[in-house]
Amino acid sequence: MQPFLLLSSRPEDDAADAADAEYRSFLSCTALPAGRLHRIRLEAAPLPALDLDDYAGVFLGGGPFNSSDAPDEKSAVQVRVERDVGRLLDEIVDRDLPFFGACYGIGTLGTHRGGVVDRTYAEPVSAVEISLTPEGRDDALLAGVTDRFEAFVGHKEACRVLPPGAVLLASSATCPVQMFKVGRNVYATQFHPELDLAAIVQRVRIYQHAGYFPATEVEAVIGRLGSAAVTAPGRLLANFVARYG
Repeated sequence: MQPFLLLSSRPEDDAADAADAEYRSFLSCTALPAGRLHRIRLEAAPLPALDLDDYAGVFLGGGPFNSSDAPDEKSAVQVRVERDVGRLLDEIVDRDLPFFGACYGIGTLGTHRGGVVDRTYAEPVSAVEISLTPEGRDDALLAGVTDRFEAFVGHKEACRVLPPGAVLLASSATCPVQMFKVGRNVYATQFHPELDLAAIVQRVRIYQHAGYFPATEVEAVIGRLGSAAVTAPGRLLANFVARYG
C-alpha cells in the first residue's frame, strides 16, 4: 500500500514540538501507521524532487506563514516555501491528484488557483460552527458528517473570493469559505480537521507570541476552547485516506 505525504511548515522557535505534534495529530485522525505517513519539513530545506506517483495522496498542514503577506514582509524561507509548494500544486492540480490542505493549505491553493486571499475574514483561535453547502452534503469526503458541526480555527487570513471553478463545500458565519475543492480530488479547509482539544491547547501555548491573540490572554483562550464539542472534523481525514488509500 502506498504511503501518504505530509508537508509541514514550522519555522518558529518551538518548531520541533509543533511539527511533531502536527504529525501525531494527522496519524491519529487518519489511523495511518507511521510508516504510511511520510513527512517533509518544508522550512528546513528546499523541497526535494518528488515522484507523486509514489504517494496515495498529499496533506499540507498549517503554519505561521500567510499567503497574503506583503512581499517585502516575507522571509527568505517563506518565499522559498511558497515557491516549492506552488510548483508542487502545479502538478497536483494539473493531474487532479489527491490533496488535502488544512488552514495554510487553503491560502496556498486559493492563491494558486486565482482566488482572493486576504485578512477580511480572519477568525480568532476558537471553535466555530461549520455549515455544509448542498455540494458539501453530497461530497464523499464529508460522508458521515452532520450538516453543522464545530471545528477549531485560528487564522489571520482567509479566502474571500473562491478561485474560478472551485466548489464551495462548507462555510461559517464569520468566514464564508471554510472548505472548497478543485476538480474531483483537490481539497482545502480553513478549519483544522486534525486538531482535538489537547492538540489545539498545545498549539495555543506554542504560538502564544505569534500575534493570534495577546499573549497575556493565553489562559482565557484555552478556557474558552475547553467548552467546545469538536468531534466531527477528523472524519474528513479518515475519509480522505479511505477514499484514496
